[in-house]
Amino acid sequence: MSVTEEGLCHHMKVVVRIRPENTKEKTTGFHKVVHVIDKHILVFDPKQEEVSFFPRKKTTNFDIAKRQNKDLKFVFDAVFDETSTQLEVFEHTTKPILQSFLNGYNCTVLAYGATGAGKTHTMLGSAVEPGVMYLTMVDLYKSMDEIKEEKVCSTAVSYLEVYNEQIRDLLVNSGPLAVREDPQKGVVVQGLSLHQPKSSEEILQLLDNGNKNRTQHPTDVNAASSRSHAVFQIYLRQQDKTASINQNVRIAKMSLIDLAGSERASSTSAKGTRFVEGTNINRSLLALGNVINALADTKRKNQHVPYRNSKLTRLLKDSLGGNCQTIMIAAVSPSSLFYEDTYNTLKYANRAKEIKSSLKSNVLNLNNHISQYVKICNEQKAEILMLKEKLKAYEEQKAFTDKSDKIKLVIPHPQEKEIERFQETLNCLFQNREEIRQEYLKLEMLLKENELKSFYQQQCHKQIEMMCSEDKVEKATCKRDHRLAMLKTRRCYLEKKKEEELKQFDENTHWLQRVENEMGLLGQNGQIPKELSKDLHFHHLNLQNKDLKAQIRHMMDLACLQEQQYRQTEA
Repeated sequence: MSVTEEGLCHHMKVVVRIRPENTKEKTTGFHKVVHVIDKHILVFDPKQEEVSFFPRKKTTNFDIAKRQNKDLKFVFDAVFDETSTQLEVFEHTTKPILQSFLNGYNCTVLAYGATGAGKTHTMLGSAVEPGVMYLTMVDLYKSMDEIKEEKVCSTAVSYLEVYNEQIRDLLVNSGPLAVREDPQKGVVVQGLSLHQPKSSEEILQLLDNGNKNRTQHPTDVNAASSRSHAVFQIYLRQQDKTASINQNVRIAKMSLIDLAGSERASSTSAKGTRFVEGTNINRSLLALGNVINALADTKRKNQHVPYRNSKLTRLLKDSLGGNCQTIMIAAVSPSSLFYEDTYNTLKYANRAKEIKSSLKSNVLNLNNHISQYVKICNEQKAEILMLKEKLKAYEEQKAFTDKSDKIKLVIPHPQEKEIERFQETLNCLFQNREEIRQEYLKLEMLLKENELKSFYQQQCHKQIEMMCSEDKVEKATCKRDHRLAMLKTRRCYLEKKKEEELKQFDENTHWLQRVENEMGLLGQNGQIPKELSKDLHFHHLNLQNKDLKAQIRHMMDLACLQEQQYRQTEA
């Protein structure tokens, strides 16, 4: 047995998800401290620009001890704003690494952030909006179904929590479990149960059962606060369906982790048991922070990484610094109520981008014993017979199809000829209709452009009248009148062309209505045949789609022109 060595350097991928403001934050008047620039950049605590003559109103919950308006820019692999959906987060985080998982690479997705920032919602979700864990399993089963003709796949899942520095199995009622390190398997939890769900419904049921067993208690910040770190692991084993003496087996592990949120006792009003839980959560997250700092510090070589300071960091040893492709989802609140928590989360997330790992595909080469040769031969014979049957069925089906096609060619149905004729007519009509629409939209855009230029000529002249001498104003007036006259001439020409295009479009619509009436005579009860109805619907949708694309393109051109004119006016 051997493992293939193919080391690849990989940086940890870090994304940020901003949850929407809750009712308390909206009603109490907290301001937003996170501003999304685009899909990769956000600004923390942006500067508040004064746009009014009057001074700004006094902001509630303003802490004078804090240094306000940090105006810090952060760049991440992806930034999801308050309107992002569960599916969007999954599509840009876990889905891209599923193919790596199927190729034998270990993968990890972990949600990090303060309590109440939306980590559990992202990872677990609800029945209406399932989270990353459920969507991952559904997509994995779909991918396995696509390769079932070539590969034999088997999966198993486990679900555990780290609560008060103790590991518990969430799918089986058991006591605290011990962590061991295996030279071949890496970090192993002794006694952890494995389950093999056969469908997506079974996965949802397993996740639901595990979540019911997970430790949750309400705090002042979060009514359903998770008091433990949850780790959902998927184990995948693949081998070729074709039996052979030397078998390549791919074994990979994916970890989906929902970390408990860091919290301050002053914010959560934690006392007694809740205070002890919060202390343990913060201790394990502090240990995680130290591990991230040590791994991200590329200047110091052979630096000690303190994995053993917490059960959580021991479990994440492979995910953070080992043979694993890792994605961190940093969940933050946009409200100033969680100013420090959001700032700390963004700092850790920014630090985590520096972590590198060396990836190796876990492919085992199994050399079968001679006693297995008879079994392998029998499996190959069975596979050959199955393929012969499939080939025979395919050839029979092909022969039948070819025969049917020949009959159709010899005796063509008169209605089919009519349908083909109408399809060609529709293609010509809609091609002409599309050309007219594109030209009409272009003329509309040019008229808008003309209107904007006229407006800016007037604005520019007003500025000259205010700032320049009479001689210069007189010269500028002559230039303005000349340019406005040219723009007016151009506008008259464009309006005339627009009217011509509109007439052509009305004529095309008239012909289209005639063709639709004729198609109705071809069907039963005056209805258009199904084939032609589908074609007609497709052409209309295609035309609408191209119209929208053209309008978006024109709007962007106008916005650029507006920006250009604005800069010239300012200059």
